[in-house]
Amino acid sequence: MRARRTIEVSQLNKKISRKSKTAARRRPKQPLFRIGRSRTGLGLFAVVPIRRGRFIARYSGKRVRWEDADHRAKYLFHVGREWAIDGSPRSNIARYINHSCKPNAVPYMVGGKIHIYARRRIEPGEEIAYDYGKEYFDLILKPIGCKCDACQAPRPRRKTTRRPSARR
Repeated sequence: MRARRTIEVSQLNKKISRKSKTAARRRPKQPLFRIGRSRTGLGLFAVVPIRRGRFIARYSGKRVRWEDADHRAKYLFHVGREWAIDGSPRSNIARYINHSCKPNAVPYMVGGKIHIYARRRIEPGEEIAYDYGKEYFDLILKPIGCKCDACQAPRPRRKTTRRPSARR
């Protein structure tokens, strides 16, 4: 009886050691993004390459009626006709995603929740941004001027060719 128990324990130890070896081979989960300074305040930046179509974050917060919402709040995400998500809690990582006229991410409604996915491949160090929509742009951004990377990037100069003058 005693010998049998020892065999079972040794077999268990082999299983445990195999599991720990495979766990050691796995890479630790690296965060996809970090919060950092951007042109418009705080922003969300990619730490590793993010492939197209990958889930980035969920816009979370208290669900409030649009008519009852404090429209001075910064982090309201309009959902449908009647509802908005107040994303002001700091635990809502998606609140740090800024506007861009040429976005690299896109929000989708999934079961009444807002999920943000990569629209294209996002390189490390690149700011994650999506288009806030025409209504927000016209009300908030247009009067002060859009400060997104797409609008603020220096435009390449066109080469002008001089025409020969008529005088000789």
